[in-house]
Amino acid sequence: MKEGIHPNYPAARVTCACGNSFVTRSTRGDFQVDVCANCHPFYTGTQKLIDTAGRVDRFRKRYEGKTVAAKKAETPAKS
Repeated sequence: MKEGIHPNYPAARVTCACGNSFVTRSTRGDFQVDVCANCHPFYTGTQKLIDTAGRVDRFRKRYEGKTVAAKKAETPAKS
């Protein structure tokens, strides 16, 4: 192999938003990630909704009211 053509891969600390951190090697140095194997839904088997600006809450409120109104309309009135 040729000498001096390969980049330097020093140890780098990767920190996740969940608080988990681990050491790997990278040409980039230390960095942060949003999701890691400890908090990713595929690996944990749980589903997390990442809510941006309350969009999930607004969606639930909007359609929650319609389902209640639709149920009331479906029930026959007693005479």
